[in-house]
Amino acid sequence: TMRLLPLLATFCLLGCTGDETVAGYGAADRVWVLEELDGTPFAARATLLFPETGKIAGEAPCNRYSGVMTAPYPWFGATQVVSTKMACPELEAETKFLGALTAMTLSEVLGDVMILSNDTGREMVFTAAE
Repeated sequence: TMRLLPLLATFCLLGCTGDETVAGYGAADRVWVLEELDGTPFAARATLLFPETGKIAGEAPCNRYSGVMTAPYPWFGATQVVSTKMACPELEAETKFLGALTAMTLSEVLGDVMILSNDTGREMVFTAAE
């Protein structure tokens, strides 16, 4: 078994260095636009991006935001989410968006659609911007 240790270490170095989050499974290098929140069309504009490994960012209806996301796919967990503090008429929609984003625990990417959900039945449906 001692001879396997260097082999396992090498394998992990080769295979474990990639992005294991949803970004590494089809969500990176795209701008995701929220279409539905909990089964209802989302009227305001909100986006989600994965600018680098372990990070999320985007534009909520009023402010830009960023955060940390390190959960391995298919899990999702947005933490340390911070945003700018500008007021606008869509502030209520922004509060709903950011609250839902931090409540999501699962992710699924199906081509140009990304679905975030959790075990209480909440769901966010995003589409990739053209």
